[in-house]
Amino acid sequence: MRRRSLLLAVPAGLLTLAGCGDDKSDKAKTDSTPTSSAPATAKIVDGPLPAVTAGTKFGDKPTIAKGPGKPSTDLAVKTLIEGTGATVAKGDKLQFNYLGQIWDTAKVFDNSYDRGKPALYPIGVGQLIPGWDQALVGKKVGSRVELAVPPALGYGGQGNPQGGIKGTDTLVFVVDIAGTFNAKSSADGKEVAQDNIDLPKVGSNKDGKAPSIDVPKKDAPKKLVSGYVLEGDGAPVKATDTLLLQYKGVLWAGGKEFDSTYKRGELAEFPLQQLIKGWQQGLAGKKVGSRVMLVVPPELGYGDKASGEIPANSTLVFSLDILAVL
Repeated sequence: MRRRSLLLAVPAGLLTLAGCGDDKSDKAKTDSTPTSSAPATAKIVDGPLPAVTAGTKFGDKPTIAKGPGKPSTDLAVKTLIEGTGATVAKGDKLQFNYLGQIWDTAKVFDNSYDRGKPALYPIGVGQLIPGWDQALVGKKVGSRVELAVPPALGYGGQGNPQGGIKGTDTLVFVVDIAGTFNAKSSADGKEVAQDNIDLPKVGSNKDGKAPSIDVPKKDAPKKLVSGYVLEGDGAPVKATDTLLLQYKGVLWAGGKEFDSTYKRGELAEFPLQQLIKGWQQGLAGKKVGSRVMLVVPPELGYGDKASGEIPANSTLVFSLDILAVL
């Protein structure tokens, strides 16, 4: 298992509306901040906004008409579908699908729908263009939001050449807010009975607090154990996925906690293939939205080498909430 600060996952200052132009890999990014000075708090108005002419349901790839006349110099925002989920807060990890096009030409320069997986980025903290940071905080999960972003709140006077965006272009987006996550997030799956007295019992609370892990005073299993505490209804995790997780780890011997996202107050974001084998094998196939209990024998953990507070030849017990995949 690899530990790192998630604050460094996306370098500050990059405008991470990724995948501009023909790049479908979510990696196309501009290397500089806008040259224009975006206001700290923009004026938000109701319109004008172009019509969504097809794909009008949440989650459907939209088709957006050409901009009607001259766009506003302010940030135009309209909630097309009002969600009923959690409210997006500044600093949350926002999960979303989106389509972006240029006001004057209706040229689509980027969309996540064709990639088949929503994007996931921090919102409200300068890692997305200012128009997004100011328009989407306060919206609810399940909402579809349309916004027209003037240059000062987009890519500034230099535009974004990779996306064919000039410094004078107003940008139109439709955004489907699929999820929002922070240090208080929990899995929301259905509780599953934990009947085996020879295995640890993990708390099923959904309040964002660290669940309890009660390890029995018995010999540890020799093989990997992976089971649901809360079973979600999301897609099964693939070996190639990057996971957004809450987790807590304790030693089988004595039950001492050695690692916890709850204690650090930040979520973990890891490519599954880079984690210990016990996690790779135990989480692959589990559903997003689940809390999983893992018992990891030494040969699938850190083996005969000590690691931090983990002694050599330790059996490890984890509670892992699979919040989202990237």
